[in-house]
Amino acid sequence: MTTAPNQANPDLRGGPTTTKKHWIDRLHRVGWTIFHHAQKHTGVGIVCSVAYFDPGNWGVDLQAGSQYGYKLLFIVLLSGLFAAFLQVLACRLGVVTGLDLASHCRLLFHDRPRHKKLWRWGVLYPLYVLSELAIISTDLAELLGSAIALTLLFPALPLWGGVLVTGADVLLILALGNPLHDRPVKVFEWIIAALVLAVLICMGVIIGKVNVAWGQAFDGFVPSRTIFSSGALYTSVGILGATVMPHSLFLGSHLATQNRLSKKPRSPVSSLSSKVQESELTGAASRREHIQYLRRATWRKLRSLFVVSRAELEALNVRPKSYEHRENHSLEFVRSHLYHGMVDMVSSLLGFAVIINALILILASAVFYYGSGAYGSESPASLFDAHTLIKNSIGEAAAILFALALLASGQSASLVATVAGQSVSEGFLNWKVSPVVRRLLTRLLGLIPSMTVAIVVGPNGIDFLLVATQVILSIILPFIIFPLIYLTSSSRIMRVRKPAPEHTTISPGVEVRSLPAITPSDSDPEIIQTEDFVDFSSGKFMMSLGWSIWLVVVAANVYVLVTL
Repeated sequence: MTTAPNQANPDLRGGPTTTKKHWIDRLHRVGWTIFHHAQKHTGVGIVCSVAYFDPGNWGVDLQAGSQYGYKLLFIVLLSGLFAAFLQVLACRLGVVTGLDLASHCRLLFHDRPRHKKLWRWGVLYPLYVLSELAIISTDLAELLGSAIALTLLFPALPLWGGVLVTGADVLLILALGNPLHDRPVKVFEWIIAALVLAVLICMGVIIGKVNVAWGQAFDGFVPSRTIFSSGALYTSVGILGATVMPHSLFLGSHLATQNRLSKKPRSPVSSLSSKVQESELTGAASRREHIQYLRRATWRKLRSLFVVSRAELEALNVRPKSYEHRENHSLEFVRSHLYHGMVDMVSSLLGFAVIINALILILASAVFYYGSGAYGSESPASLFDAHTLIKNSIGEAAAILFALALLASGQSASLVATVAGQSVSEGFLNWKVSPVVRRLLTRLLGLIPSMTVAIVVGPNGIDFLLVATQVILSIILPFIIFPLIYLTSSSRIMRVRKPAPEHTTISPGVEVRSLPAITPSDSDPEIIQTEDFVDFSSGKFMMSLGWSIWLVVVAANVYVLVTL
């Protein structure tokens, strides 16, 4: 009896081997697709998440854990959810409109049809001043936190010396180009991602060496009566104010405008200049001429860093002055960036910021509240106290990891705050200065008060100043959230025009009427949605949730001011 060919070979009849190969190929394609999308779109969320575990957060989390144990972990989680919601709004604003939050504030309040000076001097410029105060307060906390970390690692280094060393990281930013350009600077994102991973790994290793009651810790993520006691409520407001950062909303909206898919072709001007340089180098007859050429090239490069080029000036001059003179991103751009950006933002904030903040609070609870350094509710723990007790109770290696995590947190947050300052000034004022000059100004505005405190007050005044910066950020936050929620809830701002069908033909003599452009007005009239637009504004549920968060932040600020 002979066997049929398809029975002799199971691969020919689509047997188990073929099915297995089919699933392997399918999984390979899915995995490669996920990797490709992650490589292109991951970055903005990680950069924005840095602001939510900066040294200011460390100080508040240590205070919360040392005084109330694990009970305030619910506030850490709630603040992280608030931050993720607001950052998603900022991401949607940038992707859909192609403008950052600061530029939108200028469009809203700079050239109003009525009472222009009143809107400018009564709303726009005060809002800009508040935004700059938020940047300075943030950078102040980052500089002091990094300086503390350096003094913990090198005890012979004075605190003011640590501030100077920390302030030098602006040189690193200058070497990265412009992270706010049309296309992302991946080196900048990779550096931030490496620092974030360093913080997470260091905290994970430290937690592994601490005796944590994980049952009680997970119970802390459930609301309890402890939160509503007077002292705990004040600390809870501090956690909320230290978590949701105004400058991160500005930066997140700006980075979301970047095109993360297309590869910009090399301009003929740059290629021509490179050829000229090559000819100059090859034509150099002597070493002296070669050195002179290098000097001229270096001088031109340095000068270009501090001088705005003619092309950049023209780009600033053609920036729209009202919504009447601009168009949002194309529907194709929005669909290819929006949901990837939202997933990147939420996963980064919940996967890095919330976890790191929770680990800091758990560490303070296990070491100070339940451990050998039980302070109870009498005295909150500071960064110096935490390092000393970790060194004595756990070991020198854990103390070094604690200082390294604090240093990585401060350095990454300081980089992000400096770039956010550039975005704020460019958006609000349309400044005609180079990004390098703006970053230097931002760094100096934070460096001067940091040096003053480090020299005059010393380590004893650091904790007070860190808390003061978080209070300032908490008070400023509602003024930044308000325009963000308003803009993302407006149909006339968040709508995208549908592309015209390619197969449509127009007969001669037929008049084509385009829909009227978006016009500014003092009021926000109801927009009749037509089939030519896709509305990406917040729905009723998202709008209600956004305004509810705004009311919670306002109520928290009122409570803090009354308590103070």
